[in-house]
Amino acid sequence: MNRQSLQIAMAYMSVVIGGGFASGQEVLQFFTGFGLIGILGTLLSGLLFAFLGMQIARISSKMKADSHKAVLYILFGQKAGFLVDLVLSFFLFGVGVVMLAGTGSIFSQQYDWPPLAGGLVMTTLVIITLCLNVKSIIRLISAVLPFLLGLVLIITTYSIFSYDAPLETLDQVAKQGDTVSSNWILGALLYASFNIAVGFPMLAVIGGMVKSQRAASLGGILGGLGLGLLILLLNVGLFANINQLQGVEMPTLALASNISPILSVIMSVALICMIYSTAVGMFFAFSARFAAPDSLQFKSVSTVSVLIGLGLSMAGFSKLVGTVYPLLGYVGFALILAIAFSWIRNRHQRVEDAPELAVTSAESR
Repeated sequence: MNRQSLQIAMAYMSVVIGGGFASGQEVLQFFTGFGLIGILGTLLSGLLFAFLGMQIARISSKMKADSHKAVLYILFGQKAGFLVDLVLSFFLFGVGVVMLAGTGSIFSQQYDWPPLAGGLVMTTLVIITLCLNVKSIIRLISAVLPFLLGLVLIITTYSIFSYDAPLETLDQVAKQGDTVSSNWILGALLYASFNIAVGFPMLAVIGGMVKSQRAASLGGILGGLGLGLLILLLNVGLFANINQLQGVEMPTLALASNISPILSVIMSVALICMIYSTAVGMFFAFSARFAAPDSLQFKSVSTVSVLIGLGLSMAGFSKLVGTVYPLLGYVGFALILAIAFSWIRNRHQRVEDAPELAVTSAESR
């Protein structure tokens, strides 16, 4: 396998896992809450992740993009691209707020701290990182991804084979929980949509660094299929234990606690690391829209925005997931439509160019 393809796949998965997967609350509201039929939703999202990842990476590689803005302007045009970029930036701020709320929930559920205390810890870390630009810390925290994937696989596999209730009962209990939409198809589309909106900036830049469009496309496909498989496993694991997860803010942490208290502590640390990495990325992207990175103004904007985010995070993790993520998903629909239109247009152009290429080839002979 091409090393560049693997790097793109891992980066793609890293962004999505940190912002829309690791806690389990996202999967619970977008898939598990629909019962058994939610499994089809995970398959639909996985296919969308693969297709969209392939197209974003391919377009970025073709353009040699060094910023996601360049890709947005190609997809939407100059004026509409600027507007989409601006709206997207504010929603990335919203994801950062959700990450602060998630930290509060972890400290509350695992260590019995007040949610505000956990949020303050993460707020302090994020502000220090953004002000000091400690890139080495981000690289170190990003290394936790393989470790977290291993934990999720262990926890979900154990949970799938340890359920103790009839499927009919589990299906009924699952459908009593909160969901982000009225049907599983819309839930699956929204899940893929908001995660693409979150992962788009990083995927566009990384794809632009790869010279081979084929390698870039393959990386997007592998990352998307990997995400689909992980979401499927986690959804089945949550469904199998749904009767024990009512009212739980951090379902994956609860599943880990059912296996071992030690594993629960390890899982909480891994979740905090992933949330930290995602929170820094989201607030950085938001602040960079209003000030040049590393400047005094950037540090001021970052500090103020994170402190405002802390205040907003007190609304609660579950509530924010059910509010911010679906709204971001609707914004992401514009991205999906633009990417799909670009794909159809390119295919149409290739079909039109084929006869000309054939004639040229024949004349050359």
